[in-house]
Amino acid sequence: MIIKNQSPKGGTELQLGFLTKHVDKSLLDQVQICTSIPDKVPLDPNKINILWQKNSWDQPNLYPWFKNKANHHKYDWYVFNSHWNHEKFRMMFGLPHHKCIVIKNGIEEIQKSKPYEKEKPIKIIHQNTPWRGLSVLLGAMQLVKNPLISLDVYSSTEIYGKDFYKQNDHNYTELYKQAEELPNVNYIGYKPNEYIREHIKDYNMYVYPSIFEETSCISLLESMAAGLYCITTNYGALFETGAEFPMYIAYDNNYRNLAEKFAYGIEASAAMLHEPTIQEHLTTQSSYTKKYYNWNKQASSWTRFLQGAINAKK
Repeated sequence: MIIKNQSPKGGTELQLGFLTKHVDKSLLDQVQICTSIPDKVPLDPNKINILWQKNSWDQPNLYPWFKNKANHHKYDWYVFNSHWNHEKFRMMFGLPHHKCIVIKNGIEEIQKSKPYEKEKPIKIIHQNTPWRGLSVLLGAMQLVKNPLISLDVYSSTEIYGKDFYKQNDHNYTELYKQAEELPNVNYIGYKPNEYIREHIKDYNMYVYPSIFEETSCISLLESMAAGLYCITTNYGALFETGAEFPMYIAYDNNYRNLAEKFAYGIEASAAMLHEPTIQEHLTTQSSYTKKYYNWNKQASSWTRFLQGAINAKK
């Protein structure tokens, strides 16, 4: 049994859907997996209770519960989506190491983009919530002079459901307007993950100037699998997620400086995108991501974990 409190649009909900699709129902029926705020979900004394933690340690709806060590025994297991996230919770709250396991996010099959040809238009995709670095990226695009480069922005609060959208999206109206007014930017807004996975092959680059401590990053994984040249910050778990493949821009809390760094990174990457060594790099990147982050592999990890947890409790 899996309990969720969110509408099925964000990264956590996508992973939850893939889990139920790829892992045997007979195993899932013997456990209760919570993917939301732990103290708002009733525990099931007749099942193995698992908290699948993808959120950052410092979120206000999580911090008080984890800060109270008396709560830690309530769940049988804690599953984290990255080693970075696991270590953060362990260091900040003293979470029992023997009750924790890391099973990384997975992605569905994605078609690889065609190799870039010199002097062709260079299309960049950005797909994330507006507060995680969109303002920095728009600042960078104002500095990009190469007329071949354009950016498509898939960003909206609608990913968290209609209620969240109605309550919060107005806070980013000016940011969306800025995107619409830039000549090298096309603001698209929200599109479901199925649409993104189908169309990501039409892009050449993925740029994410993250100012948010990502605990993983599904959009980065999908872009890597599609063979896009990826540029992001080295913030949070992004380096663990991307391994040696993206161009990493050092995080800077001076966002003007960060925008300048990304503008330079975009221009420099575009200039060498056609080179055979870069195309070979992107082919290797795609193969690596599809091998280690496909949901068949993640399902095997979940199956072994659940079988072990169930057998241990018998």
